Amino acid sequence: MKRFSFSLQLLLGLVAGVALGFVARTWDVTWLTSTLTEVGKIFVQLLKLAVPPLVFTAVVVSVANLRNVNGAARLAGKTLFWFLATALISVAFAIGLGLLLNPGQGVTLDTAAAKAVDLEGAGTWVDFLTGIIPTNIVTAFTELNVLQIVFLGVVLGAAAMALGEKAEPFLNLSRSILELVQKALWWVIRLAPIGTAGLIGKAVATYGWDLLAPLAKFSAGVYIGCFIVLLVVYPTLLALVGKVSPVRFLRNAWPAIELAFVSRSSVGTLPLTQRVTIERMGVDRDYASFAVPFGATTKMDGCASVYPALAAIFVAQVFNVPLGVGDYLLIAFVSVIGSAATAGLTGAIVMLTLTLSTLGLPLEGVGLLLAIDPILDMIRTATNVAGQIVVPVLVARGEGRLDEAVFNAPPQSLDEPLAKPSLRTPEPVTA
Repeated sequence: MKRFSFSLQLLLGLVAGVALGFVARTWDVTWLTSTLTEVGKIFVQLLKLAVPPLVFTAVVVSVANLRNVNGAARLAGKTLFWFLATALISVAFAIGLGLLLNPGQGVTLDTAAAKAVDLEGAGTWVDFLTGIIPTNIVTAFTELNVLQIVFLGVVLGAAAMALGEKAEPFLNLSRSILELVQKALWWVIRLAPIGTAGLIGKAVATYGWDLLAPLAKFSAGVYIGCFIVLLVVYPTLLALVGKVSPVRFLRNAWPAIELAFVSRSSVGTLPLTQRVTIERMGVDRDYASFAVPFGATTKMDGCASVYPALAAIFVAQVFNVPLGVGDYLLIAFVSVIGSAATAGLTGAIVMLTLTLSTLGLPLEGVGLLLAIDPILDMIRTATNVAGQIVVPVLVARGEGRLDEAVFNAPPQSLDEPLAKPSLRTPEPVTA
């Protein structure tokens, strides 16, 4: 397999998965469907296994690393600004697309049947805000509540930064655990071509196009909206603001975008996203170690901007609930502020329920979309990860922290072992 690049391996896995899924569905090969399902399930379980230690240590280390960066407060502020700005632009395009397509008009679905769907995790703004703070540190990890893990990581990272030398043993332990988890997760990522075949094959064998037919306009809208963000919004910002080549950006970022598409996990893609950002984009390592992990848990243009906007319009039209200008402004507000609710895991159900509850729309609408969620989640996650790379590039370019020689060079192979960062702890620099 070393004769083929990692990107080509992922593509071959994708093609193999579609072919095997088609065979399993067409000829009703039950054992093949079961095999594909189990292969995909094991791959996702391996990714999720690393999530708690990866997110916690990455956030702790990234926050603490800010003390080693000149102008850390300014960099953090610019990063947050571009997170919000790109989310706002993305949701604006999504709302415009939704008004143009009217994805719910003419759709006849059994809305009564949707009431039976388990909507566990649905909540209001109050539930979301109070749910960020864990009642028990242990359950935040055992129940895999990524938002609470992020909260703990930010608090402890900030405390370690404030303590200085006294916190070095804790930070050294966190760095070591982070490197161990990233190394192990990289081995899992190398299995992605096989996992891809299982995940895509299972989707084709289980769903086919049957469930997409009544939701074809909505499904097409999600893909079109994400492609607009991927191929229009981001390239325009890179060209006009970053003054860098969008074509080179997409070429360099492609492996991470491709893995995000098939794995449906921003956090699972984090090690590859960070490698691409540093080794292919040329973003300063100290800044990237903050921006990329932070983005992997909070920067979700696909799941938190494009999808909820189109889904809210769809649900409103299916249930014959009129939306006014104020409602569209609320959609934009929820998308920009609430993107952390998706928390880097597969799916965007929490964000969708948050949007629907804010607008007062029936939460049964979530049940109508659950069946095709895995198919839509692939392009949503790819958009998320692309945005998580775009923002560090824009900020680094504006701050003189982008190595243009690395950015413009032929893409570095990702088949080689992960580049090992210096273990020396830099002297703190006043922000």
